[in-house]
Amino acid sequence: MIDVLSITSKKILLLFWTLFFLYSCSAQKQLIEGEEETVLKENLQYYLYFPKEYEKEDSKLFPLLLFLHGGGESGETLGELKKNGPPKMLAEGYPFPFMVLAPQNPHKKKWWNVHSVMQLLDTVIAHHRVDPKRIYLSGLSRGGSAAWDLAVQYPDRFAALAVVCGMAPVPYASWIDRELPIWVFHGTEDQSIPFSESEDMVAALKEMGYDVAFTVYEGVGHNSWEQAYATEALYEWMVKQKRK
Repeated sequence: MIDVLSITSKKILLLFWTLFFLYSCSAQKQLIEGEEETVLKENLQYYLYFPKEYEKEDSKLFPLLLFLHGGGESGETLGELKKNGPPKMLAEGYPFPFMVLAPQNPHKKKWWNVHSVMQLLDTVIAHHRVDPKRIYLSGLSRGGSAAWDLAVQYPDRFAALAVVCGMAPVPYASWIDRELPIWVFHGTEDQSIPFSESEDMVAALKEMGYDVAFTVYEGVGHNSWEQAYATEALYEWMVKQKRK
């Protein structure tokens, strides 16, 4: 008598392993290894300011402030930068004691490409008499967020950092150079980027022993940059800083 049950079980088992083999082959084909070299091009317009002493002292290296604007000036004409911060002050004739590099984010609704910004900075340093140990970094709003990002990703490049109402990468606070002097500004009534962004970042940095100053503007909204960049002590503080 033929064992029908045994034959049926063997057929089912054979079918199972056949399907498993086909599935395995298919899965292996879905997972491949590859490599591609990517090239990102960015068109950065910028303002570059030279103090009067630059031409007179032709063998001297000068400090440089890298300033990153906010979202409102992104993707517009370069002249839009003159609405706020150091570019506005330059347009009004303010005599900064150092060079100022102010690039423009060409994208209206994209974050700053910080790697392109660093390429621009390196080009300026290579072609002008910039002291690489006295590069100051500052930004407001979206530019303030980018300033934090630059300090995290390039911890050995800057001599001082001033951030005005920027979103802060608190989980990566420890990546910032522990010797970097930092000054943060924020309004308590900021409805665009919450005051807590700066508050939490400053608390985290201080807990780890960083040198951080925090200026709080009670009752001030998102435009805290108007008071922050009008602070003469900010620029006096910057010129005292130098990387070891």
